[in-house]
This record gives sequence, structure tokens and C-alpha cells, in this order.
Amino acid sequence: MALATLPLLSGRLGLLLPPMSPVESPTGGSTGSKNNDATFGTTSWVSELALGAETAGAAGVWASDHLFWRRPAPECLTSLAVAAAATRQVAVGACVLQLPLRSPAAVAKQAAALQTLSGGRFVLGVGSGSHPAEYALASVSFRARGALLDSGIAALRCAWSTAEEPDAYRIDPAGPVPVWIGGTSPAALRRAGTVGDGWVPLFVGPERFADGLASIREIAVNAGRCSDAVVPAVVMVATVGDDAARARASGTSWLSRLYGLPAKAFDRHLVAGPADHCAASAAAYVEAGAAHVIVLVAADDALGQFRALAAAYDRLAPLARVARTGSWQLERAGGAEPWDEGTAAQSHERAEVGA
Repeated sequence: MALATLPLLSGRLGLLLPPMSPVESPTGGSTGSKNNDATFGTTSWVSELALGAETAGAAGVWASDHLFWRRPAPECLTSLAVAAAATRQVAVGACVLQLPLRSPAAVAKQAAALQTLSGGRFVLGVGSGSHPAEYALASVSFRARGALLDSGIAALRCAWSTAEEPDAYRIDPAGPVPVWIGGTSPAALRRAGTVGDGWVPLFVGPERFADGLASIREIAVNAGRCSDAVVPAVVMVATVGDDAARARASGTSWLSRLYGLPAKAFDRHLVAGPADHCAASAAAYVEAGAAHVIVLVAADDALGQFRALAAAYDRLAPLARVARTGSWQLERAGGAEPWDEGTAAQSHERAEVGA
């Protein structure tokens, strides 16, 4: 699905729902909902976050995916069904679903249903994941994940394209379901350029994002597609706070507890500081070619911080479009160190190799 047929994403922000319910957040605090119920038994925290993000001007509400995780986490597609029911205009999407861990036929049915029930607002982001333990617990070969992802995408498209045939498995999505590809490995770039409708990487700086996008566009052209066939999006991890040093310490600690990695592993991937600084960082991704910047707030108050960032971005974005600098070097608030790829991205990419 082309960008023009989705809800207006171009140059706008989205919110990635927190990967756990309020009571299961890394610090045990609220993620934006007044309801502190456990993972099961309530939908209010998802619906309140989704509606709050839409009201704050978000163009998309997204959910991440883990079948097995260090903490109880709501299921991706189920959460998006709640988000779709609570909103009216925003895109709702998986960012990203680990397709090799699931039956493509079942996912095709779920995605078609979400596309129909949301009125054509659903985006199915897919990826291979980077955690061998999840594959072991799901009894799926981690080494085969790349091949499984490729065959899974083909199976999805086959299920949707044959929905109207008399003897076919009946799946009738309300229009095509866009499939976005996650990852930054050579295999992920090849996959995005040849079969993806979009690309949505994590743990990349603006300059590397621009390089990846250029590669994808070249791959797309070589595959006989238009150079702009792939919608470019990116996940930006941010913590908003007036004190940049305190925001960085808080955000990296939050991510450390979430992922079970040392806080320093996230230091170079976290955008931290006042709302204007975080908004400028988001604008740098747009300057690098991103049509949509999905924000993962590394804090319990996801909605409050997103509102502050979105308001600052709305003030900055028109100026950024006029004064295009062409530079994607980001500086920390209060410092002069440029963006660099660090431990978390390297670990994530090593797991992607061969996928």
C-alpha cells in the first residue's frame, strides 16, 4: 500500500505502546493509564494511551511483539484491536511482529480482520526477531528464521490475493494490507527493497538510516519497482526531561530493566533531554528521509512525555522543512558528542545476521 493511501503519516510522529501493562512496567509505575490492573482483565490502559496519542496529534499507534519475554507483555495484535476500537484516524500497526514464530495462515486472517475492523488503517510490520530463547521456547529454529520470514510473507500475500477464489481459504481484507519490514541487516534491506511496502528499523541513527534507505531504494529499482515503493519509517527511543543528564540516566536505566542489558548499552541510542531537543532529533530523521517517526518513550509516563514531544515537534517541523540543513549529526542536549552506533544496536544486528 502506498503512503498516500494510508492515514496521513508523512513527516508525523507515532507512539509505540509500552511493551507491558502499567503494573508490569520496569519501575512498577504507571505508563499513562489511571488503571493499574495487571496484564489481564482490563483494556483501559491501551485504549486510553491510543486515544490520548491520537488527541495529541499522533499519526500512528504501534505495538511491539514478544511471545516470551522477561516480563508479562500483552499480545501485539490483540492490543492493536483495542487501539483500533479506541481511535478513529490514526494508523494502527505491528512494530514488528515476529512472523517466523507464528502460522502465516493465522496471521493473514488476523491481519485481514484488523484491516477490515479498523477501516483500512492497519499496517503489518514483520521481522525475524533477535532473541534465540524465544525461538527455543516456541520450538522454532532460530537459524531458519530468515527463510521462514521470507516464506511467511509470500504465504500472507498468497492468502490475501486468493481470498475471492471459490475454493480458497476465505480472507477478505478491506483493501491491501501493507507489510513493513523491520531490521537493518543486509537480508532485511534486501527484503524491504524487494517485497516490503515499508521499512521500520530500530537502534539506528539518522545518518545510518539515510544510508539504509538509499540501499533499499536501489534494491527496489533493480527489482523492477519504483524507487519510492517502500515507505520509510523509523523507531526513535526517547526520554523527555528538562535536565538532560537526569533524563538520560533515567531512560537508560528504564531500558536496562526492560531488556536485561547494561544501561550503558543504550546510552548512544537514547534521545534524552528537553522536549525541543527530542523534537529536533525526530526532525533529523525526517531530514534523513523518514516519512514517519515512531517514538518509544523510555519512561513510565509514556503519554505525558509523548504529548510534550509532539507539541514541540509541531512547533519545530514547519521550520525544519524550510531550513533543510542536510546534516544528520545529532548532538546530545548539553553536550557535543555526535550520534554513534553502540552496544545495543551491535547486539541487535549480530542476531539479525543471516535473517
